[in-house]
Amino acid sequence: MKNSVRIFTFFSLIFALGLTISAQTPTPTPKVSDDDTTKTVEVHLPVTVFEKKEVKGKTQFVKGLTRGDFVVLEDGVPQEVTFFSDEKNNPSIYVGLLMDTSPSTAGKITFSKDTAKNFLYTALRLRKDKAAFMTFDNEVNLIQDFTDKQDLLSKAIDSIKKTGSQTALYDAIWQFTDEKLRNAPGRRVIVVITDGDDTFSRAELNDAIDIAQRTETTIFAISTKAGFAGSVPGVDAGTVNDKGDKDLVRLCEETGGRAYFTGDQLALERSFSMIREELTTQYVVTYKPANQNYDGKERKIEVRLTDAQKAKDYKMRFKNKYIARKDSIKQ
Repeated sequence: MKNSVRIFTFFSLIFALGLTISAQTPTPTPKVSDDDTTKTVEVHLPVTVFEKKEVKGKTQFVKGLTRGDFVVLEDGVPQEVTFFSDEKNNPSIYVGLLMDTSPSTAGKITFSKDTAKNFLYTALRLRKDKAAFMTFDNEVNLIQDFTDKQDLLSKAIDSIKKTGSQTALYDAIWQFTDEKLRNAPGRRVIVVITDGDDTFSRAELNDAIDIAQRTETTIFAISTKAGFAGSVPGVDAGTVNDKGDKDLVRLCEETGGRAYFTGDQLALERSFSMIREELTTQYVVTYKPANQNYDGKERKIEVRLTDAQKAKDYKMRFKNKYIARKDSIKQ
């Protein structure tokens, strides 16, 4: 059933149970005292490995690496790897597809919908992965909750007929992550399709990054700001690498994902294809932090390849930091 929520309030974080309450403005996260800690927490770290050299402009993802190929450091200290998986035995994917339905998307929405349906159809593994679909403008609307049924997802996407008046991107990410991904039993992913800067959220960029890091959610974004033929007049005048673009890049990079900037329909299809391939070739490295004192401080993560030649030839993408807070996902 369609779940429509008007964004008039922002949900402050409740650390002990992962609950939400309403507030008028985002509330700074309180510092956790030294004796208020969560023990034996593990970090699940999706890692993407790809060749430094592209082939015909296309990223080449690397398969076939083993547990012994990776070393994980937190704040410079080597960590104990407790679990490793590759594309053959990776955990389920729970992916939220969040679509911008603000006014400027009117000329692009039909093609975006068709391409999104194709992405979900090809990216989800049968009887293993699940997806949900949400739209955002001046409202945040959960159209379809998590399901593995393609017909329900297609119906939900096809049901989008009109646009709203604003762009509440950060509220959509915050709400979906907190309500739908916090306890999802698998890899947690958000794919955002948007063509504009956030204009309406109570949440801020840092809030969206923070909750994604703490819930181990990877965010990918596809920007359609450059516009397609038939788009709303003036939309294609957007300048790549303005502040909004840089914020989108930061949102993705600090959660282990990537932002794609499309200029035509073919580029949109390629972006979805790249995300799909990345999700199906990732490694998941799980480690138990040596420092189990969850004191609200930032922890730096580094992943290295043990083989010198591989380290020379390959690059990696992963979440490179997180805040050690009590409401981290419980194992």
